[in-house]
Amino acid sequence: MANLFDEEEKMAKVTIIGGGLAGSEAAWQLVKRGLEVRLFEMRPKKLTPAHKTGKLGELVCSNSLRSKEITSAVGLLKEEMRRLRSLIMEAALASEVPAGKALAVDRELFASYITQRLLSHPRLEIVREEVREIPKQGVVIVATGPLTSEALAEDLKRYTGEDYFHFYDAIAPIVYADSIDWDRVFVADRYQAGEGAYVNCPLSKEEYERFVTELLAAEKVPFKEFEKPKYFEGCLPIEVMAERGRETLRYGPMKPVGLVDPRTGREPYAVVQLRPENREKTLYNLVGFQTKLTYPEQKRVFRLIPGLEKAEFARFGSVHRNSFVCAPKVLEKTLQLKREPRIFLAGQISGVEGYVESTAMGLLAGLNAGRLVRQMELLVPPRTTAHGALVHYLTEADPKNFQPMNINWGLFPPLDLPRKSKKRLPKKERYRLMAERALRDLEAWILEKAVLSDFEEGV
Repeated sequence: MANLFDEEEKMAKVTIIGGGLAGSEAAWQLVKRGLEVRLFEMRPKKLTPAHKTGKLGELVCSNSLRSKEITSAVGLLKEEMRRLRSLIMEAALASEVPAGKALAVDRELFASYITQRLLSHPRLEIVREEVREIPKQGVVIVATGPLTSEALAEDLKRYTGEDYFHFYDAIAPIVYADSIDWDRVFVADRYQAGEGAYVNCPLSKEEYERFVTELLAAEKVPFKEFEKPKYFEGCLPIEVMAERGRETLRYGPMKPVGLVDPRTGREPYAVVQLRPENREKTLYNLVGFQTKLTYPEQKRVFRLIPGLEKAEFARFGSVHRNSFVCAPKVLEKTLQLKREPRIFLAGQISGVEGYVESTAMGLLAGLNAGRLVRQMELLVPPRTTAHGALVHYLTEADPKNFQPMNINWGLFPPLDLPRKSKKRLPKKERYRLMAERALRDLEAWILEKAVLSDFEEGV
């Protein structure tokens, strides 16, 4: 394996490790700009527990790329990618199957399309070998996905200077701030020790008992064959804690100690705390509520919490195998490692969640890797765009509580409107205006930075 990167003429190429969605997209962005690429993909020589074929861009969990609606954040992200000449979006449209307002694809056709387009490109070399260490020279994009091998993960730690590299990802749900019933909650830190960072949802004994009963009865997502239940005591799923006894949650994440409800002047029987997920406080995390409940059950059960009866979820909770870095500590906005700027991260390993988001980071990593090779200015999309909002989250989130994130409207800067107008504006209209702003700013950025000036159109 040590000889994989020895040959000097190959060091002139950009090396990509991983042929999933992010790696495939990065390769496309590079070869279409006239650069030589060497892409390593170990399949089919060595399959992962999730993959079934050796095709590039294989989808493993779902055939849906989610909403096509421009008023959904993921729909906007896809439209931005299309305008940036994404191969994955091209493949999705070529292999689309009917799915209402969602963009769903024929998995076989989708992966075949991506593979054929890349294999037929003269500037791309595909090497079917496992990479256990990052090459010590040249520009490299690591796009190995959620099942990154332990050997490569260990090697990556040397370049990040961080021990933080999760293999099990326990995620708590996130709700939109404007869907919280603020009349039923209060803002306070325990023992009034801080400036009021937490939103507290107080529960009576009856409300707590009902919540625990429904939580224990709720349907859970089964682990996949290659996943073994491997929980850390400090980060147990909420339902696993409840299974240890009906009072367990009151002495864990729902403990009311040090909190006084200003409406009653007393300590509640139990409390659910919400922590701001971003500086703008448009998103709130349910502290300690990582869960394996199905999405419909999360909606049903967590809406039993006072103040969250009409909660809208920006992200549902989950527990699954994943590999990702602590992006705010190790990544630049250009997706380069701070300590080793010749190395870029793309896909889920960078700290995003989801097929579309992973592809988007592959697109940006490919764009910037090519510019680095040519000694050009590296680019960061405007924060008002979906790409820019994701990059901002990756690099500006609180590193102490960092978790992978899907694209959602809570990551975008608010519209510049008078306060009265914001309150009266229907949500759908607000999202439409944010999408229009994003596409307007994206087009201006593309022109100003000549983003597509060197992109070869046609076959």
